[in-house]
Amino acid sequence: MNTLFTPLKLGTLNVPNRIFMAPLTRCRAGDAHIPNDLMAEYYAQRASAGLIIAEATMATEGNSAFWKEPGIYSSEQIAGWKQVTDAVHATGGRIFLQIWHGGRACHPLLNRGAQPVAPSPIAITNDEVRTPEGTKPYVIPRELRDDELSGLVSGFKKAAENAKVAGFDGIEIHGANGYLLDEFLRDGSNKRTGPYGGSFENRARLTLEVLEAVSAVWGSDRVGLRISPLNSYNSMIDSDPVGLFTWLATRLNDYHIAYLHVMRGDFFQQQNGDVMTPIRQHYKGVLIGNMGYTGEEAGKDIAAGKIDAVAFGVSFLANPDLPARIKASTPLNQPSPATFYTWDAEGYTDYPALTTS
Repeated sequence: MNTLFTPLKLGTLNVPNRIFMAPLTRCRAGDAHIPNDLMAEYYAQRASAGLIIAEATMATEGNSAFWKEPGIYSSEQIAGWKQVTDAVHATGGRIFLQIWHGGRACHPLLNRGAQPVAPSPIAITNDEVRTPEGTKPYVIPRELRDDELSGLVSGFKKAAENAKVAGFDGIEIHGANGYLLDEFLRDGSNKRTGPYGGSFENRARLTLEVLEAVSAVWGSDRVGLRISPLNSYNSMIDSDPVGLFTWLATRLNDYHIAYLHVMRGDFFQQQNGDVMTPIRQHYKGVLIGNMGYTGEEAGKDIAAGKIDAVAFGVSFLANPDLPARIKASTPLNQPSPATFYTWDAEGYTDYPALTTS
């Protein structure tokens, strides 16, 4: 367990412990997607994390997949996020911003009628999306042309520039959970031919182009990447997830990024297997594990060299002082799923800290 409380170096950033806060979409940014006082309070409450990875944030306008999630493309959003980063830093914390494009998980009712885009015209079928008109089926996306992809890369680069102005300590690229970059990576959603489809190298091309673009802004040692090799969320699947993601892990060694953040399992438990071991064998940098870890397991796996840190999701959502609770072996607050995607303080900033529970 003590290994969780040893310092770690992420590129040029030193963090005091290995209990990270995973990115958690909470939908508190309102219809204009602008971070606010409530969000600043929420993140500041959790500043004892070794690193906070802030929630999925729209790199470009018109790509909403959660209705009231934040963006980082307008001056108002930059100012809102600056309020958040100032609050976290005032409490001694460190915070990266996860930048994101929803891809085929976007919906016309959330984006002024615009059809979502994807590598191939294949819709999500295993879930529905929340909209102002209630839950709706996902729609068939429009297949992106090769000549459109440089514009997407530029959008991520601009988002990285805006995140720097907003005072973040770095950025995480969202390459997981069936959103745009993950859709290009996995062959269940990418049926393209040409330079962005087919081989591992071609399917990873867009992700690596984004990585290079944002690294030009921040330096690669302040950039992380999140992947979800097995997760079937948003109708995702791949014919060879271990082969694909060990190839990618090996390729990432050339970039010297701050960390690789790996979701080890599947929300729906449809795809099973061990991806952490082969990725650890092939990736030489800082490896963050995520999904279903207890404090005890996390400490043991770090001590054994299987991972370097763990990003806790739902447990951090419900326990603003999670590191203190793990250290004291104190029972955790239980989360309230009914408030995960609501719009006020209930189930957001009102979970009790250890000193008041």
